[in-house]
Amino acid sequence: MTTPSIQFFAGIDEKLGNVSLRRNPNTGKRIVLMTFEQMQALEEFNSFKKKSLNSMLLKDEEGEINVTPSSTKFIFGGDEGDELKRVDCQFEIEQDEHWERFMRFMHRYADANGMAYADS
Repeated sequence: MTTPSIQFFAGIDEKLGNVSLRRNPNTGKRIVLMTFEQMQALEEFNSFKKKSLNSMLLKDEEGEINVTPSSTKFIFGGDEGDELKRVDCQFEIEQDEHWERFMRFMHRYADANGMAYADS
C-alpha cells in the first residue's frame, strides 16, 4: 500500500497544514485551498537539485493526481520579513468524478497524517 503524499518537487514529500474546501457560488466550481506551514523542498535547498513538477502531485494507493494550482502564495514574516510562514496553494475542480477522487485522496491523507475534518 502506498502512503499518501503531496509533492511539488519530485521525491520531496510536503506536509499539509490545512485544507479548505469551498464552492464558487457563481460557477459552482469547487475550490481547494491547501496551506503548508513549511516547504520541505525550500528548507532543504533541494529545489535546485530536484526536477520541479510545475504542478502538485498527490499520490496514494489509487495512483497519482497531477494538479496545476491556479495560485500559489508564499507568505513571509519574522523580524527581517524573510521567514517563510506558510504557502497557500489554490486550485479548482470542475468535474464530479475528479472531486470524488480528490476526496478519496484527502481521506487517506488525513488518516495517514492524523488530520480530522471539521465544518467551519
